[in-house]
Amino acid sequence: MTPSPAFSKASRRKNLWFERLMATIAAANLGLVAFDLTYVQWRDFWFRRAPIVTQWVDPVKGIERHRETDQYLQTVDDLKRDLQQGGLQNPQVGQRLQELRDRSTDMIQTNPFAGANKSGALEKIKNRMREQIFGQRRNESARQAFSQFWSVNDLQQKGVDRELQFFDREIRPLIAVNYYRSIGENGEFTDWFWLVDLPFVALFGLEFLARTFYLSRKYKSLSWFDAMLWRWYDVFLLLPFWRLLRVISVALRLEQARFISWERIRAQASQGLISNISEELAEVVVVQVIDRVQASIDRGELSRWLTQTASRPYVDLNQRDEIQELTSHLMKLTVYKVLPKIKPDLEALLRHNVEAILNQSPAYQGLKAMPLIGDLPRQINERLVSDVTEGAYSAIVAALEDKAGAELINKLVKNFGQALTSEMGDQRSLQEVQSLITDLLEEVKVNYVRRWSSEDIEGVLEEARQIRRIDKR
Repeated sequence: MTPSPAFSKASRRKNLWFERLMATIAAANLGLVAFDLTYVQWRDFWFRRAPIVTQWVDPVKGIERHRETDQYLQTVDDLKRDLQQGGLQNPQVGQRLQELRDRSTDMIQTNPFAGANKSGALEKIKNRMREQIFGQRRNESARQAFSQFWSVNDLQQKGVDRELQFFDREIRPLIAVNYYRSIGENGEFTDWFWLVDLPFVALFGLEFLARTFYLSRKYKSLSWFDAMLWRWYDVFLLLPFWRLLRVISVALRLEQARFISWERIRAQASQGLISNISEELAEVVVVQVIDRVQASIDRGELSRWLTQTASRPYVDLNQRDEIQELTSHLMKLTVYKVLPKIKPDLEALLRHNVEAILNQSPAYQGLKAMPLIGDLPRQINERLVSDVTEGAYSAIVAALEDKAGAELINKLVKNFGQALTSEMGDQRSLQEVQSLITDLLEEVKVNYVRRWSSEDIEGVLEEARQIRRIDKR
């Protein structure tokens, strides 16, 4: 019992929705993998533009705020609070400034930014602080610049608000992005992303097993291993390493779900591949064929073929003498179609030859010199040439239409072929022919390769695609 068309259509619709659901999940997982692989490099961007992202992802990557730089910023915040309570006269302000000078010296000496590969941020901090204190004198000590910046005299001269605004605008962002990343017992940075990825891997693993079971049941000749190979690209979704290879599975799934089509890209890629190898492949094939023909001639196979032609038994497949029929057809085509078209040329050639022979006769020259009959030789010549060509043509036509004449012509052609083959077997003639053929093939090889190299391969491929489109219609 075969399923109804309506049932088959509904089944295909369900399969399409399932494919689209799984393709969407696979694409989301690939996006998550790409985000994870680039998060550390782009953490500064997320920290400034979307701090909530770093709050969620930092624990996954084993990232936490660096204790030393975090305490530095906390001390600055404490200084602000003390300044609000009593200004520069507050006894706590002097202690905070001294603490900041000490922390600045430690920060310059220990470089807490090195662990996060942000030593460049420390150099920016030092340069900006030098510029703020010393102007264009970049050679001054950064340690001295911090000591002067965190002093009561500097704050009184330049203004507390102005200096703190400079710090919050130019220095704080560079210190705030610093972090500490823990290291596991294996010596690698802590990374718990595999726990985030595990539900996806489990889902794709169950789907892979279900598809394998379904295919092995649907196609009885398939083993489980063959069914797994049917969906080989899904294996990339199960690997906890080389996660970027999942792009292969996602790309194929998106096409199967009819979200996108890679046909144009595949066509362009195959065109590029074919255009790169087609020229070399064609050249190699043609050159090899010509080389083998040349080698056969050099080995004397042409002479052996000519000498064995008469004794070699001929196998007739259809009880027809194709050579005789072909010869007869060519003769009729020549007589009835070709000769009438070239008859004026033949007459002109014959007239020229007769004229040349007669001009050697003194009597003919004397007739041309006589006043009254000087044009008569020319008329006789014209009539003679016309009668000869017409007579010869009529004789050939009559011979073709006459059965006995046709047999004589066939016999003539046959004997001509045998005589030509016999003479070609002569050693001296054969060597000359072999040499000429070898040289000719060498010239063909060179000229063919040159012509092929100058042809537009892309144009040929485009023409082939157009033919396929017409054929599909």
